[in-house]
Parts: sequence; C-alpha cells; structure tokens
Amino acid sequence: MKMDVVGFGALNLDKLFHVNRIAHEDEESYITGKSESCGGSAANTIVGLARLSMDTGFIGKVATDREGSLLYNNLQNENINTDGVIVTDNGRSGTVNGFVDTNGQRALYVDPGVNDDINTNEVDLDYINSAKVLHITSFVGKSDEKSIKSQETVLNEISTDVCVSFDPGRLYTERGLDFLENFLIRTDILLINQSELKLLTTGNIEDSRNSTEKYETQEIAEEVQLEYGIDMVVVKMGDNGSYVTHNGKSHIANAFDVPCVDTTGAGDAFNAGFLHGYINGENIKKMALKGNYIASCCITEHGTTNGLPDLIKLEDIIKNQ
Repeated sequence: MKMDVVGFGALNLDKLFHVNRIAHEDEESYITGKSESCGGSAANTIVGLARLSMDTGFIGKVATDREGSLLYNNLQNENINTDGVIVTDNGRSGTVNGFVDTNGQRALYVDPGVNDDINTNEVDLDYINSAKVLHITSFVGKSDEKSIKSQETVLNEISTDVCVSFDPGRLYTERGLDFLENFLIRTDILLINQSELKLLTTGNIEDSRNSTEKYETQEIAEEVQLEYGIDMVVVKMGDNGSYVTHNGKSHIANAFDVPCVDTTGAGDAFNAGFLHGYINGENIKKMALKGNYIASCCITEHGTTNGLPDLIKLEDIIKNQ
C-alpha cells in the first residue's frame, strides 16, 4: 500500500503527573492529579496526521505487557498501519513519567525499554519506500545501540524518492553535530525548536536556555541548511511562532493566542500540521500556519494528542486566516 507518512521512533506510554510546580534539586512539590496517554514523539505526529485523514504507518517496538498492548491498540484505533511495529515477548515497553505544572511547563523522565532494541533486520525497507515521507525522531539509547544504528542504516538504504523529515529533539541535539551528521546529510526537512538549534551549534546547554533573538535564529538556521544541504529548515519558537527557510525564501508565522494547559507534545503537533501542508504541496507560509494552529490545539488539553483536531476543523480555521 502507498502511504503519505511513516514514522520511525519510540513508542511510550506517558504517565503525566500534574504538580503545583516543577521541583528542582533538594526541593519538594506536590501532585494534584494524574493522567495516562499513549505517546512517543514520532507517534504523536503520526496520530496528528492520521486525524487529518493522511495515510500513515509506523516503525517501532513494544513488548507484550499492558503498556505495549495500549500503545499498539492505540495506533490501530487511530487508523495507523501497524505492519512496521515489532512486538516482542521479551523486555518491557517504553514509558515516560512526566510532571506538568500549573503553567503547562513540564519535566520528563524516560524509561525506553524495548524502544532501544530495534535491529536493522526488523525494519522493512519496502514499507518505508512505499511512503512519501519518512518522519524520524529520537531514541534514548547510546549512539552505538541498535535502534539508532537502525535509523542510520535506513537513511543510507532507502530510496532517494522518500522525503526525510527529522526532528532530533533534545536527546539527539545534546549529542552534537558529529553524532547528527549522518542524519542531517540525508534530511530534507529539519524540524527543530529554538533552544535545540542553539544547542546544536554552540554545544552549550546553559547558553541554549537563554532567549534567542529571531534574527539570530534565522542566521543559525540558514548556516545549518547550507552546511548540510538541507532543503527546508523549520524552527519552532513557542510563543513567537515558527520560522521556515526554503529555496532562498523565509517566513515567520505568528503563534495562535490560546490558553496553555500543557505543552507536552506541542512540537510533535506542529510537525503534523507542517507535514500535512508539505504533502499537499502548499507554500511555506501555509505549512507554518497549519503547524502553529495544530500546536495551539495541542496545548489547550492535557496529554500529547487529546487536543489534536480533525481535517474539517483545520480547514475551517485555515481558510479564515
């Protein structure tokens, strides 16, 4: 079957605890509530695309435990093709313990489980080659562990007709440009947030936490684009919207002004909207607008996918912009 997008990344059951504030070292805070939802960065994006009536599939790994059953069944319930999902009798499925404060800010602790144990021979290249876009996100494991090596091998062997969309996230950007080089040279669309972009080029974690001016973001994005021959670099800037550079043209799209309940999954939601625009052949302005809108829907609800809209709602909003 032909698919629009195949995701390749971790599958995690998100266990979110709502707290009065995020505690730092030697501090205490308290839990006011909790919720549970299916997640994983690439999976969140694929769910978002499936709700926009895209034909989607996924490559990942789960165990035969409660968490794995929930994750696998959730993909199927969202009408996502699961032929690329590996189910193993050994190990435990991935989980994330997240702590979300009253402002929607978060701290996440990942237990990768079998996510880090995907062998190259378990990945069907024909499955990927049947898609227009391969969307890749990070695994927790060390650079020499199986799943990361599988991603690198896939990037070397898939058809050049497949567009590669890559969101490295914090886990991969912290490892630096040497680690990411094999990914970046095969990336067509780089989706990255402002602090990650700064960290990627400075290598300074503290410096990346400081605010970055828009002009600086644009300059860095264009340098990375030129250095690695990336067709399109997209920078997610939170309240400041998003920046896209492509074919010598650039655009800044303003964020939607909505109440923020939980920022978890906002970047993944943006990716869904942006890729929906890309697959439909739209210009960078409309791609960024769709990304910003779906991210704004995400942050109005707890969890990574609860607020994601369907195609009718998206089209109704976009036509009035």
